[in-house]
Amino acid sequence: MSFERIRKLSHEPASPRRQAARFEIRYTQFLDEHGRLADDAPPLAHDHARLVELYRHMLLTRLFDRKAVALQRTGQLGTYASSLGQEATSVGIGGAMARDDVLLPTYRETGAMLLRGVEMRELLLYWGGDERGSDYSGPNAPREDFPICVPIATHAPHAVGVAYAFKLKREPRVAVCVLGDGATSKGDFYEAMNAAGVFDVPVVFVIVNNQWAISVPRSLQSRAETLAQRAIAAGIDGEQVDGNDLIAVYDATARALEKARSGGGPHVIEALTYRIGDHTTADDARRYRSEDELALWRARDPLKRVAAHLIRAGAFSEAQDAALRAELGAAVEKAVADYAATPPRPPESMFDHLFERLPRALEPQREAVASRARPDGNEVPIEPTHAHDRRSAHDVTRRGLRHG
Repeated sequence: MSFERIRKLSHEPASPRRQAARFEIRYTQFLDEHGRLADDAPPLAHDHARLVELYRHMLLTRLFDRKAVALQRTGQLGTYASSLGQEATSVGIGGAMARDDVLLPTYRETGAMLLRGVEMRELLLYWGGDERGSDYSGPNAPREDFPICVPIATHAPHAVGVAYAFKLKREPRVAVCVLGDGATSKGDFYEAMNAAGVFDVPVVFVIVNNQWAISVPRSLQSRAETLAQRAIAAGIDGEQVDGNDLIAVYDATARALEKARSGGGPHVIEALTYRIGDHTTADDARRYRSEDELALWRARDPLKRVAAHLIRAGAFSEAQDAALRAELGAAVEKAVADYAATPPRPPESMFDHLFERLPRALEPQREAVASRARPDGNEVPIEPTHAHDRRSAHDVTRRGLRHG
């Protein structure tokens, strides 16, 4: 019944102002920073075997992260983005996903990627500058998961496309797009949310609000009380959770996935957490944030609260934790050794994945680069395609090939 019809039936004058819509963003925390469990916690909180398994992945993520930073500091790895302090968010997301779902990660979803079958050696290859690290090939490789997305929010529209394909094919699968708080200021994110709402596709956006977009604090990114409420403009559901609470992240993600899988449409989750480390190993966060702020969030350590809950429940012990750390530490060292033993790719391979078939104009360049690795050391000069290219082509042969 229309508003005009209701007014006429009531014989009352219409108010010039009325409420057009009402919205609410709910916040969820089941496990507080001391490992104390809320009374209305979901079944996962009492599935101690599953929690120990997820804790194992969180601990592996932290140990791998620590080693990767050390490798970068000693010149054995390229610039690396630490996920220290965000393990509950990443593992909670990955743990809730079905095998056939598709993950579209940024550069800090190490926990989710490892849990879904990406190998540590592959992640080290990626951060070492070897694109073979994005060709997931292990026994449990998530072959359809997207590679790490470094450009901010550009993968959000891709996630909508993946979800649209699932809808067209009537496949009960969900695309999970993970991005940071800074990404929510990008047009790509708004456009993706709007398209997801209009097309009603099975996609879940997880905003990992770690409080900093490089050196820009959350307070200077938006005056909105939450980032989850950005979903309102797209007409889709949004909620906020304690991102350092593994149980809350897992539960919210599982609910959103089930809703999307059953035709209920897209969902936005904002996970409140904190980036304990620098933005990357090329950053020094001491320049823009205080030690007091860092200490506050260190006290909210996601691993400590899960361990405290399990120990209190009698399902885990400090001795088991020590043994697990030793086991996983050895696994990390084995992955590092495998990474170091991986032979480098030949330099001409840089041409191999740019085109379906390499254009003829680039074939001499590929051959010239390949000649550097030949035992005889004979170089093949690059023949310019056009007359005005002669000087630059000569320079490439003389400088690029001889001096790298």
